[in-house]
Amino acid sequence: MTRTSNSKFTRPIGDDVSLAELRREVRAAANPEAAEKSKRFFKTGPGQYSEGDIFLGIRVPVLRQIAKQFKQLSTASLFKLLQSKYHEERLLALFMLVAKFEKSENEERKNIYELYLQNTEKINNWDLVDSSAHQIVGGQLFERSRKPLLKLAKSKCLWRRRIAIIATFHFIRRDDFETTLEIAELLLQDKEDLIHKAVGWMLREVGERDHSLEVSFLEIYADTMPRTMLRYAIEKFPEIQRRRFLGK
Repeated sequence: MTRTSNSKFTRPIGDDVSLAELRREVRAAANPEAAEKSKRFFKTGPGQYSEGDIFLGIRVPVLRQIAKQFKQLSTASLFKLLQSKYHEERLLALFMLVAKFEKSENEERKNIYELYLQNTEKINNWDLVDSSAHQIVGGQLFERSRKPLLKLAKSKCLWRRRIAIIATFHFIRRDDFETTLEIAELLLQDKEDLIHKAVGWMLREVGERDHSLEVSFLEIYADTMPRTMLRYAIEKFPEIQRRRFLGK
């Protein structure tokens, strides 16, 4: 909402004031040296998975403090923030959307979930996915049909596929493993290393709660799954069992 006058300037009011203030706080926390390190860490070079992403150089604890300061921001403003070209602003928006989702009732949760899936092109790095998918997507679908996850798992978009498998972490934490294994099977031959790592991680989480179930899955698929996926999946296995699956 905007208040206008005869002046050529406009002055934002209400929620937009808070969003403008939040952005000032974010810019004040920027660190160019840290931003350069983030560009290398998150693979922003030509042909890399995060090509062209722009960083401000702000640590996660600082972003979480800012999130607490501006927790009154509306869902609409947070999705506006999610459109930012700056990685940290998108991450901040997701932190705040997760908090809002977890404190909301059914209708607002549904709204956040639907808008989340409509904006996956902005949830375009592994930290953005991992800090939000299991809470929002997994949280919304836990007692509902899992078909949306199967659709995401078949997407051509790397990040939508990662959302699909990471969302199941919400189910795993509630001892519900079937969907994780179903999506893991769909992604076994994925070409992206970031999917190999995510699937292996979720399989490991299943094994932390039901070791025999993970072993049963690996007995079928260990020989054909990518090596990185297997290594992540068996990371906490006893050494003898780990060596057996690795063929050593």
